[in-house]
Amino acid sequence: MLREFFQLDELGTNIKQEILAGITTFVTMAYIIIVNPKILEAAGIPFGPSMVATILTAFFGTLTMGVYAKRPFAIAPYMGENAFIAFTVVKVLGYSWQTAMGAIFIGGLLFTIITVMNIRSWLANAIPEGLRIGFIVGIGLFLTFIGLNETGIVSLGVPGAPVHVGNLKDIKVILSILGFLLISFLMIRKIKGAILIGIVVVTFLSFPLQIIAVPDKWISMPPSILPIFLKLDILGALTWGFFAVILTIFVMDLVDTMGTLIGLSYRANLLDENGNLPEIEKPMLCDALATVLAALLGTSTAGAYIESATGIEAGGRSGLTAVVTAFLFLGALFFAPFFTVIPPCAYGPALIIVGMLMLSPIAKVNFDDLTEVVPIFCIIIMMSFTYNIGIGMTAGFVVYPLVKVLSGGFKEISSGLWILAGLSVIFFIFYPY
Repeated sequence: MLREFFQLDELGTNIKQEILAGITTFVTMAYIIIVNPKILEAAGIPFGPSMVATILTAFFGTLTMGVYAKRPFAIAPYMGENAFIAFTVVKVLGYSWQTAMGAIFIGGLLFTIITVMNIRSWLANAIPEGLRIGFIVGIGLFLTFIGLNETGIVSLGVPGAPVHVGNLKDIKVILSILGFLLISFLMIRKIKGAILIGIVVVTFLSFPLQIIAVPDKWISMPPSILPIFLKLDILGALTWGFFAVILTIFVMDLVDTMGTLIGLSYRANLLDENGNLPEIEKPMLCDALATVLAALLGTSTAGAYIESATGIEAGGRSGLTAVVTAFLFLGALFFAPFFTVIPPCAYGPALIIVGMLMLSPIAKVNFDDLTEVVPIFCIIIMMSFTYNIGIGMTAGFVVYPLVKVLSGGFKEISSGLWILAGLSVIFFIFYPY
């Protein structure tokens, strides 16, 4: 029954492979259970209820993705958007977190409406192949940088040298490098579950090396979500002064989801002969509904997670992968001490490996055609060096038509791409720097 519902035979996969992939995806992104509420805590949102909201949002979005869209993508509150809410909207601009949740709710409703009207899928299909390649490679390098930073292999530097090599004498860094080499070796030997095996091995090595402590308890009851549930201020967000915030949230989530879905689908070989994801409106609707629920629960914008690429590399091809990940998130409500013990030196190498694997599409780029190379280059460097997927994508949407027009290629630009370019220009104008 599961095989037929998720079309496993058509996708060339099996139940065991999908379960392994689901576990791999969850283990790689389990950090969000702790990191998201920690970031939002800076905005005044209490940690315990925020953790529950994060888990419930991830469970609903990922389960919907698996059952309705039947894609191997996990959904959770976005990194980047949460920092924007906590540090820019609340700390810098001085708005309340309740008003910020109102803006996220409005954004989610807009996403839902334009998704049902097939506007989002029309915009996604208007993106030329060159920009799609830029998204994939940019996300890959972005993942790599996250992994390098999380593991301490690369650390923050000083003015004039903003990043530098970490302390290679640190046992955590050494263990991270060993994890990278272990996963690489297992993949070279074509051993299934290489990424998950690497994560588990490094995690268990971390106990005797005292990198992490064995939890005092493995099971606990979740905190109450009532202090933040339905506390959003929608009317407060419907003011002219808040327009820039709503626009930023809308554009960031629009392009983040679009690029992430395209990049992940490329790695999973789910794109059609035209480079489009069939029925892309389904995963986009899952993302939109998850964002609406996130605001009601009291957490930030949700969407497809780039860490889903680890599950895809582990063999995940169907919605069953997402269903497994979703129920592991739900289990984390009661087993949070167990799931959140995985250290960065264990999951970081997996992100680096996946980032490496996502570089392959760059071979398709015609480097003799600078009208294609320049926008792709802008996407990749802006994603990686601003630590923001949305900034990179919007930069590509602005530069691509500009370069084409200046070189006489006006007819190569579709109407949908002009709309994306216009939104991106407005985004850069109103972005609260």
